[in-house]
Amino acid sequence: MKNRIRKAVLVPFALLILGAAPAFAQNSGEAAVETVATEAAPAAAAAPWGVPEDRMLFPRNWLRGYIDFMVAPSHNEPDLGRCSQAPAGQFGGASSTCNAYARYLWGGYLEVQPFGRTFLRHAFFFYTPMFSFGNNVPQFKYTASMAPIAYERAIGLGIELPKNFEFRLQQHQVNWLGRYDGNVGPADLNTSGPYGLYTTVGARWYFGGYGRSREGR
Repeated sequence: MKNRIRKAVLVPFALLILGAAPAFAQNSGEAAVETVATEAAPAAAAAPWGVPEDRMLFPRNWLRGYIDFMVAPSHNEPDLGRCSQAPAGQFGGASSTCNAYARYLWGGYLEVQPFGRTFLRHAFFFYTPMFSFGNNVPQFKYTASMAPIAYERAIGLGIELPKNFEFRLQQHQVNWLGRYDGNVGPADLNTSGPYGLYTTVGARWYFGGYGRSREGR
């Protein structure tokens, strides 16, 4: 069980870190080149949407994303919807065995856009993990425990469109970790986690210099 939890936590973040490392090194080199270029000539206008990159595979910025780590102060713990909303005093108060109220949230976002030419250059894959840790019972128990609670993730396919729009196909799922993989007592609602399992088809629009709109794409 411990090995499975360890893999569930470490493998997704290993992917995020591996994705961030080459991007960080690449951005450092690009910053030096851009400084020299800025001194030599005025800045060029943003490229129009659909201009091919310099190579077919693994073009500039083909890996990008971020990593988050958040701490919820006492009395502000995220409720993951696993425990009953009835007063915890009915289930033992501080001794309640259902304490899926998170203290720590560790997540991130990764985009992979491996093609630089043909129509495939507009396609990318994305991955959004979120891990929850804690052991708290509102109004009865507040701890600094990092006991694993849940692994929430969304994966999907995106397609860049003109005018800073994107088409996105996304699938979302939650896996309970540690002892929450089974029933944890009378207060346990045995829910499927925040928002549960679902698939969505949608669109996103960037504006005000955010995201790809900075690149004129």
